[in-house]
Amino acid sequence: MATAHSARKRTAIHARRAETTIVSPPSLESPELYLNPHLSLLAFQRRVLEEARDPATPLLERVKFVSILASNIDEFFMVRVAGLWQQIENRSTETSIDGRLPGEQLELIRQEVTSIVSEMYRVWREELVPALRDAGIFILETTELNAQQRTYIDDYFRREVYPVLTPLAVDQGRPFPHISNLSLNIGAVVSNGDGHEHFARIKVPGTLPQLLPLPSEAGELVFVWLEQAIICNLRLLFPDMEIVQADVFHVTRDAELAIQELETEDLLESVQEAVWRRRFRDAVRLQIDVGMPQRLIDILTSNLELDQNDVYRVNGPVDIGRVRALLSVDKPNLKDKPFVPSTPHGFGGPRAEIFTTIQEGDVLIHQPFESFQPVIDFLRAAAKDPDVLAIKMTLYRVGRNSPIVEALLEAIENDKQVAVLVELKARFDEESNIEWAQKLEREGVHVVYGLPNVKVHCKMAMVVRREGSAIRRYLHLGTGNYNPATARIYTDLGLFTCNEEIGADVSDLFNHLTGYSAKKSYRKLLVAPNSIRSGLERLIRLEMERHQQHGDGRLIFKMNALEDAGMIRLLYEASRAGVQIDLIVRGVCSLRPGVPGVSETIRVRSIIGRFLEHSRIYYFHNGGEELVYVGSADLMPRNLNRRVEVLFPVENKRMVRRLREKILEKYLEDEACARDMRSDGVFERVKVEGNRKPLNSQTWFLKHDA
Repeated sequence: MATAHSARKRTAIHARRAETTIVSPPSLESPELYLNPHLSLLAFQRRVLEEARDPATPLLERVKFVSILASNIDEFFMVRVAGLWQQIENRSTETSIDGRLPGEQLELIRQEVTSIVSEMYRVWREELVPALRDAGIFILETTELNAQQRTYIDDYFRREVYPVLTPLAVDQGRPFPHISNLSLNIGAVVSNGDGHEHFARIKVPGTLPQLLPLPSEAGELVFVWLEQAIICNLRLLFPDMEIVQADVFHVTRDAELAIQELETEDLLESVQEAVWRRRFRDAVRLQIDVGMPQRLIDILTSNLELDQNDVYRVNGPVDIGRVRALLSVDKPNLKDKPFVPSTPHGFGGPRAEIFTTIQEGDVLIHQPFESFQPVIDFLRAAAKDPDVLAIKMTLYRVGRNSPIVEALLEAIENDKQVAVLVELKARFDEESNIEWAQKLEREGVHVVYGLPNVKVHCKMAMVVRREGSAIRRYLHLGTGNYNPATARIYTDLGLFTCNEEIGADVSDLFNHLTGYSAKKSYRKLLVAPNSIRSGLERLIRLEMERHQQHGDGRLIFKMNALEDAGMIRLLYEASRAGVQIDLIVRGVCSLRPGVPGVSETIRVRSIIGRFLEHSRIYYFHNGGEELVYVGSADLMPRNLNRRVEVLFPVENKRMVRRLREKILEKYLEDEACARDMRSDGVFERVKVEGNRKPLNSQTWFLKHDA
């Protein structure tokens, strides 16, 4: 099953792991056996930063990774740092999985974030900006503009920017204004010549281009940041005043929703109110230019109720994530080569063939290498087919202008019964989901907004079709959202099936989601919060027993995050029993691999590349009678305990072999995108033996799946 080459790599990795600071096997309850999840997530951000530094990556893709990293750090503060502050405010003494109090974690986070952000800006200034200039893309300071460009900026400001701006003064009659989350602002100090200085805030409008294109030579693209154009023209906002100082700042706020579901009769109304209140939650970070004077910092921290430790100085454009605007420039030679995803047989022709294709056998789709279009066609076919009676579906994140929603609305027009669970509490998509839910409901769709105290995160669609005197259920179950945009950049798996037992399970689960049902066990599916944990525990223990009898125990788990202490302890037990375990974990991993007497048979690797790894696959060797479960759940407490998640079995032997040999093993053979984790939590790039070209798993999928 495993190649000789991967076996050699495993032996070498285990040899390196023997150099560990843990002398004797501790209790599996010991905090020293676990890595802090917040710091582990920041370690993932370092791996993203490595992609921005990699000269083998096309230049504008490197810029893309800078924008992704900046956005990830924003979310880290809005969610994880905010959560730690809430613990401190509630005087919580609860420790993390590695035994640290909230305050201790915050201090370590500050140090690590400062280091990551400093390196990100260094890469931008010293590597990417010069490379962009060499490629004919210039981002200039206002001091670098020629006379024509300066005139153009001034004219543009008067025509397009000035009417949008609203300077807000701060004095006895005008209190310090509310600074919205993630907004970019200019703090200006002005004087009327009488010796008194006054503070004013100008919000940089997000509705205008953040990088303004300027007149330039043929073949060149020249830009200036919007805030610099504003600062150059502040005299027009404050006529007859002296501009003493003007600096840019960026505020990040706590973005966690607090919804008291048990105290409300209307979840939709509660989420709407919580989204509105989110704008006024506490600030958790202030980003400023490195040159901002202390007096201005004091004004901001005092009014935002922040400590000096919450101030992060940057040497470059504040809110650097806005460099994503460069991704739209017409420079195809600086981007990844486009590709056309393949379409599985039976899905590219007449829509009537779709149901026949699924009847003939299950179909497994590997996105984005294979197209997401079959999912859309499946629902469109169901909307038009006169034999289709009903469509049921869960929606977590659907994006804008959704063809999925259009298909559901078409089904209503054609007199189908349509029931949709729209999860209103999908983080940062609440407002979008509220709009979709209301639109669907207005058109006659049966809409459920979610369940009390849990999020519905599973991805499933069911089409009920009359065929002669019988009723058949057609299903799509997946690992990713029903969002065509992310389906082009996330790696996900989707299964089309009309398996009767799985169909019965999905019917039962929809009845639980839309009605009253206390059902906790299913025929084929593992469903959180009731049976994923117990189901995986049972299968892992069976693998341990099998290994003790036959010596062939093997687990391969691929997921986004491994953070659950109970599941980690069980994997440690399996390793102690001798089971060979490969964990492919994109982001957070709190397990320490390679610890003598604890996790010597465990290898952890992370794949970071062109596409965001998003599929979850749980493989059990099972003595050669291989078992594979695929679905929406990571091994995190929230997924196992506080969400409705689904893991579904892949039972077709050919598909199981494909998942093992053509997907999981390719990840384990990867030498280009992969990093292997040491027992101290540090990830190291895989070393390539000899002069051969390293295998890039995602490129391999493009060649063999697309």
